[in-house]
Amino acid sequence: MIQRIVEDRILNALSKNKAVTIMGARQVGKSTLAKALFSGSGDVLFLDGDEPDIRAIMKEATSSKLRAIFGKATTVVIDEAQKIENIGNILKLITDNMSDIRLIATGSSAFELAKDVNESLTGRKREIKLFPLSFGELVADTNLIEQKRLIPHRLLYGCYPEVVTSQGDEKEVLKELVNSYLYKDILNLRDIAKQDKLETLLRAIAFQIGSQISYNELANLIHLDSKTVEKYIDILEKCYIVFRLPSYARNLRNELKFDKKIYFWDMGIRNAVIGNFTPVEIRDTNEVGHMWENWLMAERMKKLEYEASFASKYFWRTTAKKEIDLIEEENGKIQAFEFKWKETDKSICPKAFSEAYPEASFKTITPANFHEFLL
Repeated sequence: MIQRIVEDRILNALSKNKAVTIMGARQVGKSTLAKALFSGSGDVLFLDGDEPDIRAIMKEATSSKLRAIFGKATTVVIDEAQKIENIGNILKLITDNMSDIRLIATGSSAFELAKDVNESLTGRKREIKLFPLSFGELVADTNLIEQKRLIPHRLLYGCYPEVVTSQGDEKEVLKELVNSYLYKDILNLRDIAKQDKLETLLRAIAFQIGSQISYNELANLIHLDSKTVEKYIDILEKCYIVFRLPSYARNLRNELKFDKKIYFWDMGIRNAVIGNFTPVEIRDTNEVGHMWENWLMAERMKKLEYEASFASKYFWRTTAKKEIDLIEEENGKIQAFEFKWKETDKSICPKAFSEAYPEASFKTITPANFHEFLL
């Protein structure tokens, strides 16, 4: 198993008597991580929320019933916890009445589990997000040179653990991930009405990575109202399929203030959604630039999340179409980054930005120096 960066954070939280929730999309390795951390001990109980008998036995649980279920276990891992009815109160019973139990719950439908759990475990839990394998994790497992050589491969097939470890079968694995997990999980939610609308929306977003998104334009394309489109995108975001990046606006009248960009957490999922695995070497350069931007953006977001960074993230653009791909602001410090696929493409900080934010730093990220940005 490739070692995950969050392992120490999980163990540290448990040592401080905090319940741990591990959130992330299906198949990013939550169950594998939990088993790797705790399977070596005989006092660990694994409960799978996908199993009907587990859901039944946990229903209407009391602290006494839970104690009987746990037996001599001192560590309890509840996998796919969102499948268990009233899971928030169950976790609260455990943390309130069983201080000797180390508790870990994993979930893939973030807003179902998080709403229930956040209301019940305020101040008593640590929420840890897990994503497809990060560039840093892959480098630690092999070496920097190998992973830099594999960037065109990652831009096509992404970094889901099974994809990374299934060399030669990447397309088949991604097809299974999209059809059996991505759509299945999301369509099980009561707020998604039709699969065809969801598929059309995802494809539209996939073709627009790196560009500003208009809810009205998407609504017209898939024949839904804009509020429904926004709701669907919110669900996709909470299920860790995509994430939104807002626009940065502080000083200039012509800065875009309410626009958003949408990126995929994994390039393999993005390419599977549109059914295009054409090698990077023969794709249009402009398209590869957008793929590079999406990959870098997702990898940077993973890095900042795993570091528990408080940095706020934005893109910047004016009505005159001057733009910067990523702005990070933390503790009054502003960093600006522009992403370029071609190392020969030189990027200069827009004059409007440097004059409005003279204290900000600016850096161009290319295949020559991106490892400094992600490690």
